Amino acid sequence: MEKFKRNERIGAIIKVLADHPNQVITYNYFSELLTAAKSSISEDVAVVKKTIEELKMGKVETVSGAAGGVKYIPVLDNSDREQFIDEMCTMLQDQNRIISGGYLYYTDIIYSSEYVDRIGKIIAGDYIYKDIDYVVTMETKGIPIAMMTARYLNRPLVIVRRGNKVTDGATVSINYISGTSSTVRTISLPKRSLKDGSKVIIVDDFMKGGGTALGIINLLKEFNTIVEGISVLIASEAPQNKLIKDYEPLMILKNLNSNSEAIEIVPYKKGDTVL
Repeated sequence: MEKFKRNERIGAIIKVLADHPNQVITYNYFSELLTAAKSSISEDVAVVKKTIEELKMGKVETVSGAAGGVKYIPVLDNSDREQFIDEMCTMLQDQNRIISGGYLYYTDIIYSSEYVDRIGKIIAGDYIYKDIDYVVTMETKGIPIAMMTARYLNRPLVIVRRGNKVTDGATVSINYISGTSSTVRTISLPKRSLKDGSKVIIVDDFMKGGGTALGIINLLKEFNTIVEGISVLIASEAPQNKLIKDYEPLMILKNLNSNSEAIEIVPYKKGDTVL
């Protein structure tokens, strides 16, 4: 088979690691793929690790042992994270984003592959060193964010639905009360979607009163799961007395006035007590 030069091997290693975030790729795999000795692959990985970490593109960790390997940890540098969230806040404060009924339009952001990729990477970075089995979200607008989060955590995505389909098989359903409209709603999950006793995180696009998140938590109790965290893209500052307390948004919607066409949305910083 063709022998690859060192720079070619390094390029291939970076590509494989980037395509498989948070997944251990064995040295045997690289050795066979690139027709190189493990000692050469080990030296190549050292160069990859140094380059990625110096450029603050994430972390590269090696696993020792007979079946040792390497994995790419997609963690954004704090300054890059803050700059990106500031950029989103600026975009979302455009008066043209106020739509009828006093709502904020942000669908273009969560359906943009570029933006949702970085959002998913930011949220995944908060849980990358936790033992997570699943990423859970509510249909439908939370799906893109949760999907990218699941990709970077290398974990399956589970979608809670407001109804059920024949193709879901047997399902578990509960009723919950919306935190803002006080209406009773039904959500469900297929029985096969989660393993008993799993550890999960909940990811969604928006939180106002917290009723939906609380409903998901109560539904997950039927599967004996442990909720390790709740992350949302945007949380409304009002009402302050939400139905859940332990969650973390990327941004806070402090004010949206359709009459004066005023929007105030700011980054959430760890330790803030406004929620």
